[in-house]
Amino acid sequence: MTYVNSLADVGAADIAMAGGKAVGLGGLLQAGLPVPPGFVLNTAAYSHFVETNHNEARIQELATVPPDATPQDYEDASERIRTLFTAGTMPAAVAAELGAAYGRLGDARLDDGGETAVAVRSSATAEDLAAASFAGQQETYLNVRGAEALAAAVIDCWASLWTARAMAYRAREGIGPDSVRLAVVVQRMVQADAAGVMFTSNPANRRRDQIAISAAWGLGESVVSGSVTTDDLVVDAGTGTVVSRHTADKAVMTVYAEHGTREQPVAAARRRAPVLDDRAAAELAGYGTRSADHFGAPQDIEWARAGGEVFILQSRPITALPEPAADIPDTWPVPYPKGMYFRASIVEQLPDPLSPLFADLIDGSVSRSLRALMNEAVGTNVIREDDVGLPTINGYAYYYYRTSGMWRVMGRALTAVRALARGQAHMGVAGWRGFSHPRYERVIKDWQAKPAAELSGAELLDGVQALLDAGTVYYTAVQSVIALAATSEISFGAYYDKFVRREGDPPALTFILGYDSEPIRAEKSLYDLAAWARGVPGLAAAILHEPTTALAESQRTGFPPAGFSEPLWQLWRPRFQDHLGRFGHAVYNLDFASPVPADDPSALLGAVKFYLRGQGADPHERQRLSAARREDETSRISTRLGPRRRAAFLRLLRWAQNTAPIREDALADVGLAWPLLRRMLLELGQRLVDSAVITEPADVFWLRHQELRSAIEFGLAAPGTPAAVAITGANRPVRAAAVEERKMLWRGQVKAAAPQLLPESRWMEKAFKSMMPAGSQHQLGDIIKGTGASPGRVSAPARVLRGPQDFALMEPGEVLVARITTPAWTSLFAMASAVVTDVGGPLSHSSIVAREYGIPAVLGTGVATQRLTSGQQIRVDGDAGTVTIEHPSPTQEP
Repeated sequence: MTYVNSLADVGAADIAMAGGKAVGLGGLLQAGLPVPPGFVLNTAAYSHFVETNHNEARIQELATVPPDATPQDYEDASERIRTLFTAGTMPAAVAAELGAAYGRLGDARLDDGGETAVAVRSSATAEDLAAASFAGQQETYLNVRGAEALAAAVIDCWASLWTARAMAYRAREGIGPDSVRLAVVVQRMVQADAAGVMFTSNPANRRRDQIAISAAWGLGESVVSGSVTTDDLVVDAGTGTVVSRHTADKAVMTVYAEHGTREQPVAAARRRAPVLDDRAAAELAGYGTRSADHFGAPQDIEWARAGGEVFILQSRPITALPEPAADIPDTWPVPYPKGMYFRASIVEQLPDPLSPLFADLIDGSVSRSLRALMNEAVGTNVIREDDVGLPTINGYAYYYYRTSGMWRVMGRALTAVRALARGQAHMGVAGWRGFSHPRYERVIKDWQAKPAAELSGAELLDGVQALLDAGTVYYTAVQSVIALAATSEISFGAYYDKFVRREGDPPALTFILGYDSEPIRAEKSLYDLAAWARGVPGLAAAILHEPTTALAESQRTGFPPAGFSEPLWQLWRPRFQDHLGRFGHAVYNLDFASPVPADDPSALLGAVKFYLRGQGADPHERQRLSAARREDETSRISTRLGPRRRAAFLRLLRWAQNTAPIREDALADVGLAWPLLRRMLLELGQRLVDSAVITEPADVFWLRHQELRSAIEFGLAAPGTPAAVAITGANRPVRAAAVEERKMLWRGQVKAAAPQLLPESRWMEKAFKSMMPAGSQHQLGDIIKGTGASPGRVSAPARVLRGPQDFALMEPGEVLVARITTPAWTSLFAMASAVVTDVGGPLSHSSIVAREYGIPAVLGTGVATQRLTSGQQIRVDGDAGTVTIEHPSPTQEP
């Protein structure tokens, strides 16, 4: 049997024989790129070694780690498997071929005059593929000299297939231990005077027409590991022009040592000298472009230069490549002068830049709703046309108040308070319960009765506007409920702390915990689903085994996933569908471009799995204990009070207890229309796909309102066969380029920290600081200040989540860090050890739910998601309202 293959003979179909790294190098050679000479010891050699040493069954046994395995379990299994390899003997046939191939290696350009130095690198059969990144999962051995050292390095490479890190990573990716083998690439070492890495898509802005190069003196392994400073260049892929250049002070470099490598100081004359001039950078970028073109995907490339000649050492696909993004905005020009801009109220539910269609529709909707509310509360003509609005600045929504209109409203503040107290129309709890909520439900019911597929494009757009307007009116009404709830809690807390509380008495929040609200009911529903599933033979195992994304897709289509029998699926799906019917409208973000749980239940399914694993507390029991403590303390304290203070204490307490939970009920139903609204928009989107206006249905969210209306008027959104088809000369949908450009702009905007107040000025910040839901965005140092919203102290790793797409990354015991949380985020609180947000205060959703869970919360930091990174050890002090960075972020694994 042949155990050695030339790299030049390895093709794309040889992945099972040569592994991903060898296939990549073979492709580079076939593309005519300069690659150091070498060969691959194929997977048959690995298999022969395992069989000869009678280790196959034992390896499979040790590598089959249960789903609930701990990191230590992986470490133990890895150590035992590695012992099997180090104790094994290299088969004679393999050793003979390996030695002969090593002897044939030689290249005067690379030779240092001594024994042939080679690099020994793993090449796994599941490595360097577009679907999964295994970079760094197995070992690399450099400057290996002599046949005996080469054989030892090969065995170490084989053993590294079973490191704890590699096994855990494969388990997360669903790759079984019986499906992987390891080939080993052996190449002549390049006596590099300079080396580095190159990305054929710029990772800073994701632009695929730019190539990013990092370069350092010496060998490239230190560049890959990040242990030395590098020059960083960006090259235009089309022209080879250097777009930007940063020349670093390169204090150290990596060079060969007798066994392996070492670091040494860079000569003073070279420390600040550029490693690559423009010509060399253009040549290198040209190789990068050829590699990307050959493989048909952006590449992550390692390169080295010896004696002025460049060698490509490795090229692999950039996995999970983010989409291109525009530059992060750094100025915030206001569209209208003589006014003030606030990121508060409804804007708290819009933490990200808005999609274009939502931005166009919501501005007028909010303006109409606010004017109607103010006319009713304080009289007509107080708020006039263009006095209020919801414009966007760099994509972010701001409440806009014209200065003159604001003064008129402030002059009628007392009248507004009286209207709120009377609960007239849709103001206050009575107005919400008797008018606003029923009205919202009626509008939804009316449009639900009209099948979307049968409506004309104009009717669909009218329905979208009607549903959005109904939701905006409802949210405006909810603001009065929030104000009453806040007033009731503040009033009770102030009276209790000043006239009732003694040393040893519990804090005021103890008396308003343990009540039901919609987020708590949703949490209990998920917990009960998990408890029920555990009682159905085979169901819990099927749910835990099935990938969450597959479960979510099957829930949408109705077809059972691969791991479910039909009977189990027919038991599970209706039960979970009932939950979605009750709670699936809760929004993560009010922008209708963001899916709600009814569209994508992945986050909820993750919570079910969390409970099925036996993690998390029983919410029924937690609520029972909170209620029992509340009643015990109420009885104990009211007994000791005199008649007057007891009457005031109980009156204020009942007010707070009756009002506070309603705030959460009211907020949870803001998105009641969103599942239907999204279905109608996606129906429009599908019709525009059929008419070649956009590429996919969800691109409808990235159209401007006028573009959508024009397409409808042109007959491109009619039900059934489109009346006309619009194609560009490039055979692309007519709005495809515009949609891509807007998405790129949005990805840059989402990285910005939107100011809370505009125009930015010190007097505005001081005057309105207490009214804003977020703190200063100019905080430096290791201590971030916010508002202590739930007491307690916790030290734990941070988990920064941008939205539901990140929920699966959350690990039990981590600190949940987010811009905001809405009722739809509640399922994560069971996993979190603490909560930190950019936006929010002691009476926000995050605060209320954190108190129910008994975990610390620091809210309204303004900068947490900008300053913190996942994995960073932080200390959350809910009493002091501070977040302290204890340790820098660890290196993140892929």
